[in-house]
Amino acid sequence: MTLKERLAAPTPTFFKKVRNIGLILATVSATILTAPITLPAIVIKIAGYLGVGAAFGTAVSQAVTADKPSKKRNGK
Repeated sequence: MTLKERLAAPTPTFFKKVRNIGLILATVSATILTAPITLPAIVIKIAGYLGVGAAFGTAVSQAVTADKPSKKRNGK
């Protein structure tokens, strides 16, 4: 399976939820990092780590594909 086929394949429901949560966290992180007010350094550092983690989780969950049900179940 090529990368293009994998990204176009259907994604399981659980990983769709993980992807959506990751997108929300990335948005929150970007909002904090671009805030026009001065924030403590620890808040900026946490927002940066949150953005990296959210981007990674979103990318991984998008690459997961649903298995096709096999014809052989329970040894039959």
